[in-house]
Amino acid sequence: MSSSLVDVAFAHTAWATLQVIDACLDLSVEQLRTNVLGTRGPIIETLRHIVTGDAQDLFILTGDSTFDVDFEDLSLPELRVAMEGIGAGWSSFLSRPIDPDAMVREVDSTDGYERTAPVAFRLAGTLQHGTDHRSQISTALTSLGIEPPAVDVMSYGVEVHRVTEKLPGA
Repeated sequence: MSSSLVDVAFAHTAWATLQVIDACLDLSVEQLRTNVLGTRGPIIETLRHIVTGDAQDLFILTGDSTFDVDFEDLSLPELRVAMEGIGAGWSSFLSRPIDPDAMVREVDSTDGYERTAPVAFRLAGTLQHGTDHRSQISTALTSLGIEPPAVDVMSYGVEVHRVTEKLPGA
């Protein structure tokens, strides 16, 4: 695993999204439609939104049309496969030298909205976006009486053998 701070952050975010998708694989269609007040919307729509957002951010930064895809109709298993590819795409993108101050322009083809921002802000926004929506899905899972997966950075570190934990007296 790379020791790059940004690479670790993006590896974590891809892993965390996969954990949430996995936690939802056995939910019924009705449960996937759970919508909790104060969240983005139904679980399934929010998962699709997270994956689509990650892909679009990667497309905006790389221009790679592989990531210019709308995942709004995919099933959970299909979203999982897509997120694995997106995670690999982030790893590839981040393995190259990146100027954090390089300006990136995005234009929404549906309404012409434009935004220009430095790469560093684009990357920070991607991380924040996924974290926010994964938290909302965790709230929805809790409302169903389902324990959401631990998707924090330290849990990721333990899973990839970069963090060790020891209870007192153990």
